Amino acid sequence: MKELLEHSVTMTDRDLRRLVRQPWWIVVSLIQPVVWLLLFGPLFKNITHIPGFKAPSYIQFLTPGVVIMTAFFSGGWNGMATIDDVNRGVVDRLLVSPLRRSSFFIGHILQTSVTIIIQVTIIVLLAYALGAHYSNGLLGVLVMFVAAILLGGALNAASNGLALIFRREETLIATLNVFMLPLTFLSTAFMQKNMIPSWIQVASRYNPLNWAVVASREAVSSGTDWGSVGTHLGLLAGLLVVCMAFAMYSIRVYQHSI
Repeated sequence: MKELLEHSVTMTDRDLRRLVRQPWWIVVSLIQPVVWLLLFGPLFKNITHIPGFKAPSYIQFLTPGVVIMTAFFSGGWNGMATIDDVNRGVVDRLLVSPLRRSSFFIGHILQTSVTIIIQVTIIVLLAYALGAHYSNGLLGVLVMFVAAILLGGALNAASNGLALIFRREETLIATLNVFMLPLTFLSTAFMQKNMIPSWIQVASRYNPLNWAVVASREAVSSGTDWGSVGTHLGLLAGLLVVCMAFAMYSIRVYQHSI
């Protein structure tokens, strides 16, 4: 365990150094969620007048969805860095070193978690300035952070696993686009569940992005159902374990292909 911890810290430090050299990545990845908040909030603000809509303002309803979508895409695109490592021979050198294999992915996940914490902090503060309020105070916001990190970590592991299998940017980009964008709209990120088509309601039950949205929105809303929050966080934790198992499997696939 001590060795795994040391190797994971080393890999995290490596990835954070790479991030520091490219801080524009955090800025660029924030543009889309900021646009969602600044444009979607005012554009759909009158939705709250529809009978049955529970949130006091659309910006308050939208904020957890924007937070989770930001983490979702941050984790999903992390595999591009692994393809760069493959092309430069870094992965091959790591595989013949004493490095624990799982620390390679843990390092990526921890680096992504740091990025998500920075992004979510900015989004939460901006949304608050725009009128969003968070019931349950700091506890509710912390749950939103946890949900974002669990989902981002799971997508990170899956993305890096696919990167080792595909080893081509074009294939990884195409695969991620096929799944990530539809999952965004097959959720309650933009609209309340009882106001979306029934088939999307069914699909959202099995959508990991929606699990994180539900947990986050419940945690920062009044009348919180903590049982629901715990259940959805548990599902996200289970997803992270499954994605890590897939990532470890991808290493064997990669080794057999070279």
